[in-house]
Amino acid sequence: MTMVEVRNLSKTYEGKVAYQALSNINLGIEQGEFVGIMGPSGSGKTTLMNMIATIDAPSSGQVLIHGNNPFQLSMEKLALFRRRELGFVFQSFNLLNTLTVKENIVLPLTLDGVEVEKLHRKANALAERLGITALLNKRIYEISGGQAQRAAIARAIIHQPKLLLADEPTGNLDSKSSRAVMDTMYQLNKEEGTTMLLVTHDAMAASYCDRVVFIKDGQLHHEIIRRGSQTMFMRSIMDVLSVMGGNPNDVLTTSYS
Repeated sequence: MTMVEVRNLSKTYEGKVAYQALSNINLGIEQGEFVGIMGPSGSGKTTLMNMIATIDAPSSGQVLIHGNNPFQLSMEKLALFRRRELGFVFQSFNLLNTLTVKENIVLPLTLDGVEVEKLHRKANALAERLGITALLNKRIYEISGGQAQRAAIARAIIHQPKLLLADEPTGNLDSKSSRAVMDTMYQLNKEEGTTMLLVTHDAMAASYCDRVVFIKDGQLHHEIIRRGSQTMFMRSIMDVLSVMGGNPNDVLTTSYS
């Protein structure tokens, strides 16, 4: 079953000089699939992510989630759709320092008025699953970056979203923390069947995906599907990136020795 369908999607930012960020993108994401989006800085990958996330509206074309166009919803219903159907993980974690880890995790359910006992039960089960039970009563400034990102993932999935969107989730992490975060996302995808979309510069992070789509100059450039080992897939990803060219600093190839 198709979870996300992008049809002839284009995005132009108006100004003194109009800038076309995306041009006629067509992309399908199946339910339970883990898809990566890669490309040089300025290629349009985050723009594509933001439109699938309903944060930014297309100039033309459509984004359909389970066959429905969320941009046809009222602002109030769109906000509710975003909160209940989608989960978000960002490079900067976007956690609230004034709250504990547990309070951050349960925030989406608190906004929906879920009873306190259920909040605690779900948070405790999720924390145990992600290996952060000992951190639940700590403030965000008391934990490491990798721990904070796992807390952010817990917050993103506590309401069991249909689609998890991750924008450079390993961007601020060292190699060990990056691997722990990607292991967590991979496990959630394979065991829970959570559909995931990952934007990344990191070839190792992308190698956890089932499929990687490459964007260059606002257009789909290439696509590869994982058929062998993770190591082989990472090599294939790096081969495509080398053919695409661009600034070497645009592509991270984190070492996981």
